[in-house]
Amino acid sequence: MGFSDADMMGRGGKTGSGRMSSESQENQMRRERLRKLALETIDLNKDPYFMRNHLGTYECKLCLTIHTNEGNYLAHTQGKRHQQNIARRIAKDAYESAGPQAAMGAAKPGRAKTAKVGRPGYRVTKQMDPETKQHSLLFLIDYPEIEEGLQPRHRFMSAYEQRVEPADRNYQYIIVAAEPYENIAFKVPNREIDTNASKFFTNWDRDNLTFTLQIHFKNKPEGQGMRPPPPPPPGMPPPSH
Repeated sequence: MGFSDADMMGRGGKTGSGRMSSESQENQMRRERLRKLALETIDLNKDPYFMRNHLGTYECKLCLTIHTNEGNYLAHTQGKRHQQNIARRIAKDAYESAGPQAAMGAAKPGRAKTAKVGRPGYRVTKQMDPETKQHSLLFLIDYPEIEEGLQPRHRFMSAYEQRVEPADRNYQYIIVAAEPYENIAFKVPNREIDTNASKFFTNWDRDNLTFTLQIHFKNKPEGQGMRPPPPPPPGMPPPSH
């Protein structure tokens, strides 16, 4: 039985679009096999870079990427970018663990690792939008001795991710970090955050070295959390108003 030209192209027998399509399919199948293998063999609870955020999606804390599901996150961990970042983190940790003597013996001059200077000063203001009646929090954090060229970073952390106090699902945490200061955490209600650009605001004032973060909580639907009264027993008239 002979093969037509279409058969040969579909089998990758000729150079051209058919072969490129075959290679693309093979790469896709390979990524799918790796993803399924990872789902079977990897425990995400032991992955230090895996985090589920307050929006229900998944984050890679190492690469600062967002993923829609666990399989997508695991496929990311098998990729080149994640593997390169892990290699850089290992090299960085190895360099820092070598101690100051190794740094002094290096041929290239460089700035020594800065010692922690404690916690930054901060102010927290509770507010309410007069139009939407949304509750909000305004954080002002001072970093007068922040390392040159850096700016503060922040992220949300669930109550189950932290290990400082017993987990309480009614709260979540906002972590703010900036070298050489210690990280600080703010405990806030575990309510949905309004991510609209006018309701979620961050700013780094390079002149005054002050970091500003403002968040608004979405309003709960009217009547949520309130159960209707039980119906009256048979034969009893309803209560008068």
